[in-house]
Amino acid sequence: MPPQLHQTSLPFLNPLLRFSPPSSPDNPKHHRESKITMPKFTVRKLIPLLIFLLSSLSVLRLLRISFKSSSSVSSRPFSSTTFRSSPAESSQQIRANASQRALTEKELKLLSDTVTRRSPCNVLVFGFAPQFLMLSLINTRGITVILEDEPAKIMTSKDEVNPNNTRIYSLKYHHMEVKNAYKLLRHARANPACAPNMNNQVSSDCKLKLRDLPQEVHDIEWDVIVVDGPRGDDLEAPGRMGSIYTAAVLARKGRSNSTTDVFVHDVHRTVEKWLSWEFLCQENQVSAKGNFWQFRVKGQSNASRFCSLETALIRY
Repeated sequence: MPPQLHQTSLPFLNPLLRFSPPSSPDNPKHHRESKITMPKFTVRKLIPLLIFLLSSLSVLRLLRISFKSSSSVSSRPFSSTTFRSSPAESSQQIRANASQRALTEKELKLLSDTVTRRSPCNVLVFGFAPQFLMLSLINTRGITVILEDEPAKIMTSKDEVNPNNTRIYSLKYHHMEVKNAYKLLRHARANPACAPNMNNQVSSDCKLKLRDLPQEVHDIEWDVIVVDGPRGDDLEAPGRMGSIYTAAVLARKGRSNSTTDVFVHDVHRTVEKWLSWEFLCQENQVSAKGNFWQFRVKGQSNASRFCSLETALIRY
C-alpha cells in the first residue's frame, strides 16, 4: 500500500501544485490560474488491474496445458482397446501390441537360459509373441505349444512358425475378465474341486479351470510353462487367472522326482502377483528379472493344496 502523504502548507509537498503567474497591471481581469494535476494511484484502483492481470495469466496457462494434452493424445499410437482395426491393419497393429508387451532383454535371457539348460524339453506358452518363436529354435528336438485367444495373431504367425516342433492353438477364456479376479480367487479357496488333485476330473466345477484346452496339453508332462496371456491389461479384458491356475495344476501333474519351471510375466500387476502367490507359491520362487518371475514346482499329482499354510499371503 503506497504511503499517504499529509498535506502541509509547503507547496512542494502538496500533490496539487498551483502556479499563479503575475497579473498584468494593464489587464487585471485576465488573471489566470493554471493547474497541473498528478494522477493518484490508490489501492482501490490497483486491485481491479491486478485481478485482470492474474486472470489473463491463468487463462493463458490453461490454454497452453490444453494444447499440450491434445497434441500428445493425437500423436499417441492406438492400441487394440482403442478401436477395432480392419483386416488390412490387423497384422501391423498386432505386431505393435506384441512389442509393447515384449520381454526385456534380461527377462528373455532368463527364459532362454532355462530352455537351453533343459533342452530337449516340452514348452507350453500362454500367449503368442514373436519372441516365443525363438524357443522352438533353441528347443529343436523338443515340443513347443502356444495357446492364443486372439485369432488374428494366430493367422499372423502361421508363416513364421516351424510346424515340425511348434504348434499354436486357439483358446478362449470364458468369464475370465480381470474385474472378476478376486471373486474367482475366493471361489477357488472355498471350492474343493479347485484343488490340484481334483482338476483332472472332467466334471470339475472349478470356475478357474480352462474348458477348451487341447487334449495334447493334458497328455504331455511340461518342463517349462510360460504365462504371458491373455493380455489382462483392462478390467473388461480376459485376465490370466485361469492360465496361472492351469500352469500350477499342470506343473504338479508330473512325476514326484520331476520339476517344472513356470514363468509369469507382468507381475507388477495385481492379478498376476496375487494368483502367482496363491497357486505357484512364494516358497517355489527361484528367480526374478524385472516383471518376470520364475517358479520351480515339484511334481505332486496327489497334492490337496497348492502352497503350505505358512505362505498364504493374501487374506480377506
